[in-house]
Amino acid sequence: MKLLLTGTAGDAGWPRPGCRCASCSALSPGHRRPFGLVVDGAVPFPFDGPPAGYRVHAGGLGLTAPDGCHLLRLPQGAPVPSGGPSRYDVVLIDLLDRPERLGELRRAGLVDETTAVVATGLDHRVRSEEELSRRLALWGALAVPDGTELTVRPGRGLDARPVPPRPAGRALLLGGSRSGKSAEAELRLAAEPHVTYVATGPGGAGDGEWADRVRAHRERRPAHWATCETTDLVTAIRAATGPLLIDGLGTWVAAVFDEHGAWEGDRAPVVTRCEELVTAWRQAAGPIVAVSDEVGMGVVPATASGRAFRDVLGRLNERLAAESEYVALVAAGRLFEL
Repeated sequence: MKLLLTGTAGDAGWPRPGCRCASCSALSPGHRRPFGLVVDGAVPFPFDGPPAGYRVHAGGLGLTAPDGCHLLRLPQGAPVPSGGPSRYDVVLIDLLDRPERLGELRRAGLVDETTAVVATGLDHRVRSEEELSRRLALWGALAVPDGTELTVRPGRGLDARPVPPRPAGRALLLGGSRSGKSAEAELRLAAEPHVTYVATGPGGAGDGEWADRVRAHRERRPAHWATCETTDLVTAIRAATGPLLIDGLGTWVAAVFDEHGAWEGDRAPVVTRCEELVTAWRQAAGPIVAVSDEVGMGVVPATASGRAFRDVLGRLNERLAAESEYVALVAAGRLFEL
């Protein structure tokens, strides 16, 4: 199957004519044209009345070629299809619209490690080509220029274009309150088929403002993710069979202080729990992302308990950073790799 992508942007192109946003203003007119696709030089999208030998499925979004190659086009707003082939060789997907749809495709077995995942519908929902490339690297997808011709082989994916590997290992994301660190952590794992979200904070009972925060986090996360509410992070890490997202270490340290009555009493048990967590983090077998508060940029806490919390969390951040493949600071939604 040969694919000619005459355009790779959304319906209005990127930049959008007349749009003055920061993303569009930085690009020359026509940088990316509205999406256009021609298969094998004879079958344009939408797939209305294809030639003999081609089969349309997935509500008109899927196409099987005579060579047995399966293609899926998943635009903005379209749900993951049911029916059709059991696996796709190439998926042209709007990843700026709910990237977790790629995780759903992987979870269903419709996308595997040889499937070519090509991002389309590109527009000002992402601030730059550089940010687009960063996100696609996290999701194991690629973007190509307008006018690119791709050759896809059944069961083999793209000729001469390896499927980008998704990052593994341990990632620590630091930031202040409302910095965007949790959203960035969720973004890193958005395209994974199986993720366990480890919530270390209280559920919000009796505290309406905190309950609203918890609800917003839940609604933002992909529906197919599992959730584990616990302060036993060592067991959660050791028992993990897939990617973990721990949010967050600040609430975990506060909970550990509570559990051991350490705000005014002996803090040795807290130090022991932190040492155990560092050991488990060091030995983690699968991808793991943790969110933590950066406590070294504020004023010195006025109370001894506040200073103790700052010191314990700051030291824990330092220890985990030393054992992580990736560490970044998030400020105002922007990422600064450390």
